[in-house]
Amino acid sequence: MQLHDTTVRGFASDNYSGVHPEVLAAIGAANQGHQSSYGNDAYTARLQEVVRQHFGETAQAWPVFNGTGANVTGLQSALPRWGAVVCARTAHINVDEGGAPERIGGLKLYSVPTPDGKLTPDLVDTEAWGFGDEHRAQPLALSITQSTELGTVYTPDEIAALASHAHELGMVVHVDGARLSNAAASLGLPLRAFTTDVGVDLLTLGGTKNGALGAEAVVVLNPDAVHGFVYARKFNMQLASKMRFISAQLVALFEGDLWLRNAGHANAMATRLRAALEGVAGVKFAQPTQANGLFVRLPDGVADAVRQRFAFYDWDAAVNEVRWMCSFDTTEADVDTFAALVREAVAEASPATR
Repeated sequence: MQLHDTTVRGFASDNYSGVHPEVLAAIGAANQGHQSSYGNDAYTARLQEVVRQHFGETAQAWPVFNGTGANVTGLQSALPRWGAVVCARTAHINVDEGGAPERIGGLKLYSVPTPDGKLTPDLVDTEAWGFGDEHRAQPLALSITQSTELGTVYTPDEIAALASHAHELGMVVHVDGARLSNAAASLGLPLRAFTTDVGVDLLTLGGTKNGALGAEAVVVLNPDAVHGFVYARKFNMQLASKMRFISAQLVALFEGDLWLRNAGHANAMATRLRAALEGVAGVKFAQPTQANGLFVRLPDGVADAVRQRFAFYDWDAAVNEVRWMCSFDTTEADVDTFAALVREAVAEASPATR
């Protein structure tokens, strides 16, 4: 029974899109006969091989249900009880996880304001201090997001500089990679070029936003940096009994080039949307468009007018800034119709721009 209007389209989130047909087919293929539970299955074993092809021979994948669980469990396993995490103020772990890193993970977050969602060694130093001070939670991990919550992308050199600086301070380097595939598509580089090869210790490998059905993984790149993940995953309620269905999805995405095709398409649709609205009077882009997200400031009333047809979220309502996200299934027709609607609403809001 179908309960929703399948003609409705939107730019609210890449979580709004469905599941890629190839991923659905992989779930169906895994849904035959019996397989061992809790990760002792052929699909989870194959996932380890696939992950090592992308990230190197020491990489190990730990499938989990969602990105918050991946971030919390990964960071918790990389830090002692007195450890703290330095992150951007806009980081998902700081803004959008209901306090889970602190409530569930027992971690202190030191958040740093940034202009574009990206940290630098100098910005890290604003919170990476007080080592040995018993009165201060110890900054022992650096967490960055790739691509960032503001749609920007770190270069390999930027991550290498951050990782080198963090390691000199005795900090572990974590990457929230919910949109890691979009970053790879943007950079035109293999995944390991801006993770394993530049000093990242562990990361969240996103699948859900890129065509999967609730499939994420923590990938440990440096085994010396993470301890007890096998136990933490269980007590954080992230151990799937029928893990083969998570692993099969990630295998379907990353065994071939589906992950890159999906991400590249989403990025291309974001680029198309920006090009369609670049130069329109009253439409101001707040950030570079480097992945699949756009951050835009609109004239008064425009967002509400356009939202009657397409869903999207306010980012900063005080300055009329909105976020538009493109997905693997966003079509050129979606983009062109949406852009035309924005232009029409802007013209009606500001007659002088007609």
